[in-house]
Amino acid sequence: MAGTGAGTVETTAFGPLRISFDHRVLRPRAWTAAQSEWAAEVMRAAPPGRVLELCAGAGHIGLLAVSGSDRSLVCVDVDPVACGFARQNATDAGLADRVEVRQGPVDEVLGDDERFPVVIADPPWVRRADVDRYPEDPLRAIDGGDDGLAVARTCLAVARRHLLPGGSVLLQLGTVEQVDLLDTVDAGEVVEVRRYDRGVVVRLDLA
Repeated sequence: MAGTGAGTVETTAFGPLRISFDHRVLRPRAWTAAQSEWAAEVMRAAPPGRVLELCAGAGHIGLLAVSGSDRSLVCVDVDPVACGFARQNATDAGLADRVEVRQGPVDEVLGDDERFPVVIADPPWVRRADVDRYPEDPLRAIDGGDDGLAVARTCLAVARRHLLPGGSVLLQLGTVEQVDLLDTVDAGEVVEVRRYDRGVVVRLDLA
């Protein structure tokens, strides 16, 4: 992990948004705007309700997804630093009144009765044996366990409990091979997989 203390705040473009972060938070990857764009597309046909973003980091994927709509957003991340940046980025985007940021484990911060029509998840998906290849990235933001899917499985379990009927999950992973490794009990039906230069996004139906 690249240091533990507060560092210089950087700002980067993410679509039309300006996203702030520092070395303690995973740097926004430009390609992941594709996940936001797909989520925005799915929202147009989804049931009413707030959008849920799990493992939100600086909040950029969820913020971009809802920025062109009137949807509200709930961002969840275990890291208090990431949550602080997500709140700041929501304010800077003019979305503070529509964005709630919750800090804590993704499977502990939602009420039993909360349901969402769209769930966006960007969990750590690097295999633990490979994390040393990315020394510039915060360990907690990339370590996905032995097969890279430990946190992804938790996100899918959360989504299964909190997804509205007719809703969709958009999960980011590293490779198509990881999609194939997901147990169908966890993953439900894989509706579509879109491949990009740096990763994949999979749409799941958990009904």
